Amino acid sequence: MSKVIRAHDSCWRAAFDAEASRLRVLLAPAVPSIHHIGSTAVPGIFAKPIIDMLVEAADMSSVDACSSAMEGAGYAARGEYGIPGRRYFSRKSVQVSVTGFHVHVYERGSSHIDRHLAFRDYLLARPDVAAVYTTLKRSLAGDGGVLSADYQARKSDFVASIERAAIEFARKRQNGAALAISAASSIRASEAP
Repeated sequence: MSKVIRAHDSCWRAAFDAEASRLRVLLAPAVPSIHHIGSTAVPGIFAKPIIDMLVEAADMSSVDACSSAMEGAGYAARGEYGIPGRRYFSRKSVQVSVTGFHVHVYERGSSHIDRHLAFRDYLLARPDVAAVYTTLKRSLAGDGGVLSADYQARKSDFVASIERAAIEFARKRQNGAALAISAASSIRASEAP
């Protein structure tokens, strides 16, 4: 079966929400947070109709203990799958608008969590960059959105440049928020009797 990209589908958010509810049960009590990541999380971007999900786990031993429950729910447990410290699960979907789910689990505090969320948030905050990204993706797809075998490799330099900008953007936002909190605390302290 060929991999394809499609125009953004508003059903992708609902598919994420439904699957996140399932994962909270399957991975309980290991899961404090589940995030929608990847291109399906960014309105307007063409994407493979696969919902990428980032799970922040309290600890990996609890996740590992849930692997059989995940497999029972149709997921393939793929271990670290090339990224140390990650647990990766995938499953196909029977939905028309979604062909599958990819679940990336990291222990809370992992730099991979920050990287994925920064990338998503940057594209949400910068529709101009998101538009360039979607143009690149479409240029790499053939008729009907069919992707070439080297699709990932051909977009990797661009993705790396976005990731660097996204991490810097997140750092500046975090520093700005810290300064605002500090300023507000200083104002409150100076107003105290």
